Amino acid sequence: MALIVQKYGGTSVGSVERIKNVARRIAKWQNAGHQVVVVVSAMSGETNRLIALAKEIQKNPDPRELDVIASTGEQVTIGLLAMALQNLGVPARSYTGTQVRVLTDNAFTKARIKEIDSHRIMADLNDGKVVIVAGFQGCDEEGNITTLGRGGSDTSAVALAAALHADECLIFTDVDGIYTTDPRVVSDARKLDVVAFEEILEMASLGSKVLQIRSVEFAGKYRVPTRVLSSLTDPDIPVDEEANSGTLITFEEDPKMEKVVVSGIAFSRNEAKITLPHVPDTPGIAYKILGHIAEANIEVDMIVQNAAKNGLTDFSFTVSRNDLDKAMKVLEKEVTPYLGEEGILTDASIAKISCVGIGMRSHAGVAAKMFRILAEENINIKMISTSEIRTSIVVDEKYMELAVRALHKAFGLDKATKAMEL
Repeated sequence: MALIVQKYGGTSVGSVERIKNVARRIAKWQNAGHQVVVVVSAMSGETNRLIALAKEIQKNPDPRELDVIASTGEQVTIGLLAMALQNLGVPARSYTGTQVRVLTDNAFTKARIKEIDSHRIMADLNDGKVVIVAGFQGCDEEGNITTLGRGGSDTSAVALAAALHADECLIFTDVDGIYTTDPRVVSDARKLDVVAFEEILEMASLGSKVLQIRSVEFAGKYRVPTRVLSSLTDPDIPVDEEANSGTLITFEEDPKMEKVVVSGIAFSRNEAKITLPHVPDTPGIAYKILGHIAEANIEVDMIVQNAAKNGLTDFSFTVSRNDLDKAMKVLEKEVTPYLGEEGILTDASIAKISCVGIGMRSHAGVAAKMFRILAEENINIKMISTSEIRTSIVVDEKYMELAVRALHKAFGLDKATKAMEL
């Protein structure tokens, strides 16, 4: 008998019929003798609907009240799923994040999990019940409802798996695993049977939407075995077959994996570049600019500071496109004294593309090949950032899909796994 945490996203529970199919799948695992904890998102589109309602009342909704509203979508799903399981003769009980006590900080709309009280869940599991927990939400020390940000149900699931010392966390979604890149952009993208934790951590942080970055961080910190697989397959396929499908995130060192120079191409359209031209090239200027951005809880990604000329330099960085207006307000308020005559320049029509692979540690020339391929396609590079297992570039958004397809083909990701010549 194993303790399994299963997570189902909004598409997986997007209709009553799909909720019934999810119930059949869960019942199959329960009947096979496993203890099952289920984490679910709101039905597909529901969170967007709730946020839109809030914005009809307030253009910039109060964060605390927005969390109160947004958290209700998951409550509907957990109740419906519990009833669907009961109709199949499976004892089930649903809990909100507050009832389980998923304790978070008080950063409304972007809360971080501090601890989880597992006693209530374990008591129900030992009593033979399936436990269903609302993803995406928790509560702070004062009992205020909080939400974990977009994709937060993944984080809820992996955090619960860690707290319960689960044998595995199964992330059921509308795709059958993790691919070399998004199949909607590259038709011959290939599903990976196994991916290294470091690779998926980079891919998640770089725009891959299969898993939320914080869920991957939890998996790595607590070494939670995690598998991504499809909820849209036949719910009655044997448990043993389903348990070995999809993509497994591994923490084991595999020499074969290092032979693959690039494992995947990640990309993100949700990028914006901010440039402060002709700021003083003096010690502390980067802190004076980015310190205020950090205090506003805005994440900065790529940073470039040009060589100084006449004591002045251009300072550029990227943020999420959703945070651009907020970042501009902060900069206009706090850093105006440091600005040149041109003021603040912005570009919200950019995209970030990244080549990722642990094999890059032992193979030189990945960046050079990447730049050559883009040059052959006449695509200009605006910014560059690298790490031990990743090279990222910023290009005009209109060239993003062309660049992704060219790089995917150039690194042989459409072919069977092998070491690629650079």
